[in-house]
Amino acid sequence: MILALAGGVGGAKLANGLAQLLGPSELVIAVNTGDDFRHLGLHISPDLDSVMYCLAGVNNKETGWGLAGETWNFMEAMKRLGGPIWFKLGDGDLATHVERTRLLTAGKTLSAVTATLCERLGVAHRIVPMSDNNVATIVRSKDRWHSFQEYFVALKCEPAVMEIKFDGIEFAKPSPMLLATLESKELEGIVICPSNPFVSIDPILAIPGLRALIDQLKVPIVAVSPIIDGRAVKGPALKMMKEMSLEPNAIGVARYYWHLIDGFVLDETDSHLAREFETFRIRTVFADTIMKDTNDQKRVAGAALKLVADLRARE
Repeated sequence: MILALAGGVGGAKLANGLAQLLGPSELVIAVNTGDDFRHLGLHISPDLDSVMYCLAGVNNKETGWGLAGETWNFMEAMKRLGGPIWFKLGDGDLATHVERTRLLTAGKTLSAVTATLCERLGVAHRIVPMSDNNVATIVRSKDRWHSFQEYFVALKCEPAVMEIKFDGIEFAKPSPMLLATLESKELEGIVICPSNPFVSIDPILAIPGLRALIDQLKVPIVAVSPIIDGRAVKGPALKMMKEMSLEPNAIGVARYYWHLIDGFVLDETDSHLAREFETFRIRTVFADTIMKDTNDQKRVAGAALKLVADLRARE
């Protein structure tokens, strides 16, 4: 069994690649929920939906988020009424949020609701929230704190990031399936997807007791770099690294994960960094990590799984 930690578009793409290579019983995808928020009275789970839509094959491949063939009648009507339109909700996507909110209001956990939505969309692999408790990522710029969606969508990541916190994290517990996977004797490795380390992976690792539990595991932990040739494929990861005085390249990502990972997958365009990686006590491999389609996703997932297997063989 492989546990993938995911969030954002990059996380969804690699999660789908892993799902193409591993059976439903061989993969658990734990997804960041620090991005979750209430909007128009609805519970929105952006990262869960990105992963779910991608594995269901209904995602918008051009934007990386939302549904393919989406229509926007609801947003047009909201605009005419003078309501908030800064966060775009397509008509089909809106149905997901309404049904999630309905089920949560009826007393179901986010884990149970996610499982139900996945089943209805034909997703056989297990996609689980990092926690059933509410956790909210907030970002401090020079002048004030912003909710993550305000920073990411409304402000388009323009304010400089000074600090990141996860409201409610002290009360959060790992979701039941995430905990069960980490405690399973069948777990063979953990793959950290090429997600933003600070706002997609850190919220998962910040759940009390989770990092200690991972540190005790005797399975390889492999990360795939979200930074390729000094650029972030999507999202504000590189910008955040610069603002937080971290080296803005794959070396900076590896150094950030250094005490956690055993292996690191970098893009082949970063092969010139090979000598610098000799100072790290982690095994590095170079591959074509650009993921434009399903075949690309399978290729990158295969590189990560091979590294996991190689590290297991060396134990």
